[in-house]
Amino acid sequence: MNIRLLVIGKTADYNLEILIQDYINRLKHYCSFQIQIGEPKLKRKKNDQELIKKEEGRFILEQIDQAAFLVILDEKGKEFNSVGFSKYIQKLMNSGFKEVVFCIGGAYGFSEEIYQRANAKIALSQMTLTHQMIRLLFVEQLYRGFTILKGEKYHH
Repeated sequence: MNIRLLVIGKTADYNLEILIQDYINRLKHYCSFQIQIGEPKLKRKKNDQELIKKEEGRFILEQIDQAAFLVILDEKGKEFNSVGFSKYIQKLMNSGFKEVVFCIGGAYGFSEEIYQRANAKIALSQMTLTHQMIRLLFVEQLYRGFTILKGEKYHH
């Protein structure tokens, strides 16, 4: 199973990017994983949040195969502890999907089209965190999940 993290916008913080890359390298031992960074060209009008969400949503949909299982990271999604998330990952691996795409939207969230297309919603926290920080938290939790499944001591 291929796991992809689809994100809107680049990570501007060099230090975060180094940490994210470290976990990407660690994940290579457990799964096929990649981050895809998208920067849709927005025809935005000043502060037109709905238009921005629609254009980002259209871009996201263009990047996802119909057969892929789409999980959006959304503040209203299901929350897991680390062990629960590892079990969720195991369930996805057992499902037979060739690709699972986790998606972090832009600053204004997701368009209605993305909510309709999503197969699942998960939340990493009820707190408001930057989209750049969520990338780091997600790759760390994905790595942690795989170490839990393998019975390795990273989790402790």
